[in-house]
Amino acid sequence: VQLQASGGGLVQAGGSLRLSCAASGRNFDDYSLGWFRQAPELVRELIAVAWPDGHTYYEDSGKGRFTISRDNAKNTVYLQMNTLNPEDTSVYYCAAGVLSRYSNSNLYGQTGSYEYWGQGTLVTVSS
Repeated sequence: VQLQASGGGLVQAGGSLRLSCAASGRNFDDYSLGWFRQAPELVRELIAVAWPDGHTYYEDSGKGRFTISRDNAKNTVYLQMNTLNPEDTSVYYCAAGVLSRYSNSNLYGQTGSYEYWGQGTLVTVSS
C-alpha cells in the first residue's frame, strides 16, 4: 500500500484544514487507517483511526475538533481539523494497518501497529 498525504499548509489560529490521504496498491478495505502527528522533538501521537466498517476512535488530541472519515470508493481517508491553534502545528501522517477494532485500544496509538505510512504533510498554525 502506498499512501500520499496532502492538504497541509499555513493557517491562522481558529481556522480549518482538511487533510487527505490517498491510498494505492492493495485492497483499501482490508486496512484500518490512522492519522498521527509529530511535532519537533516530540513522539508521534495518534489522533484518530477509522475502520472499513465506519467505526472510528479518537485520542484526546482529536476529540471535539477533528473528524476522521474515509471514502472507500476513492481509497482516501480524510482528517477535518477545525478551530486550529498553534499547538496543532506538526507534521501529520496517515498510516494503514491490519488492526482489528476489537484489539486493545492501547494498540491503536502504537506506530508498530501500522505497516504503511505516508510521507507526512506539514500543518503550521499561526497565532
